[in-house]
Amino acid sequence: MPSKKALVRRPGPRLAEGLVTHLEREPVDHALAVEQWDAYVEALAANGWETLEVDPADECPDSVFVEDAVVMYRNVALITRPGAESRRAETAGVEEAVARLGCSVNWIWEPGTLDGGDVLKIGDTVYVGRGGRTNAAGVRQLRAVFEPLGARVVAVPVSRVLHLKSAVTALPDGTVLGHLPQTDVPSLFPRFLPVPEESGAHVVLLGGDRLLMAASAPKTAELLAGLGHDPVLVDIGEFEKLEGCVTCLSVRLRELYS
Repeated sequence: MPSKKALVRRPGPRLAEGLVTHLEREPVDHALAVEQWDAYVEALAANGWETLEVDPADECPDSVFVEDAVVMYRNVALITRPGAESRRAETAGVEEAVARLGCSVNWIWEPGTLDGGDVLKIGDTVYVGRGGRTNAAGVRQLRAVFEPLGARVVAVPVSRVLHLKSAVTALPDGTVLGHLPQTDVPSLFPRFLPVPEESGAHVVLLGGDRLLMAASAPKTAELLAGLGHDPVLVDIGEFEKLEGCVTCLSVRLRELYS
């Protein structure tokens, strides 16, 4: 059944220590980050989403990026094994949250690694980024869990950014958005729309024509508005310093069984 629940996790006290791989480290204003997170959660709620807070993981600097801990397909939750060892303690609280919601729970096991930010679902096609955080064993294990449920799993290379969804996301009609300098092989996607800003490649589908987007992508927002979409802009600048984007700050649960 269609559902509109979103898992979120409050920024922890060690947020400024979060990992960076493709950016130079910048100071993070923790108080401002909390304000931006609150506004992000409020934007979800204002657009009809029920937000559910996952228990804090304050010892984990990156735990606010809750999407990396689980991949959802229908009512099945695949608990990840993050590629960065320092992030593996983040998954326990997320596992508890999805189990409470009645999801069927599966796991990625060693030697597999998988970050949720490497998974882009468009209908029943599941694109998986094979890069620095997700390895071939992780892709194989995801395929073994989701293909029997009707998914078509497509592995794509990721070398220019942290995660697949750092490079591309998709519009409601399935058109993939991407910033060309960050996208390895755009031709792998049937419909691809280049956008003028890196953060413009990141959208969360809120319902209807509404798209949650970063305020740092005004040109892309204008482009998408001109195509009939309704951008909802949020400032997540403190999280962008840590390679975060609008997608990784929540886990959207769209097909929970009632």
